[in-house]
Amino acid sequence: MGRLSLPLISGLDTGLVVPAVQLTGLMRALADEWERWTEDADAGLDPGTVLALAGVLRQLSDQIDVECIAAASGD
Repeated sequence: MGRLSLPLISGLDTGLVVPAVQLTGLMRALADEWERWTEDADAGLDPGTVLALAGVLRQLSDQIDVECIAAASGD
């Protein structure tokens, strides 16, 4: 697994926040990594389940992107 760097920003009384583009990038990279795990027959993973989970993670990433675009455009 490769290394990813995420910048953390201190919010006003809200703790730490991560830029959405970094978060969705991390989520998509994790989904990609999960899919690579299914190629290893010795991993003992159910490929259907892992691929379904990776798909859900990508859908959540897409939803975050859409909601951020809507918030930025004032919609």
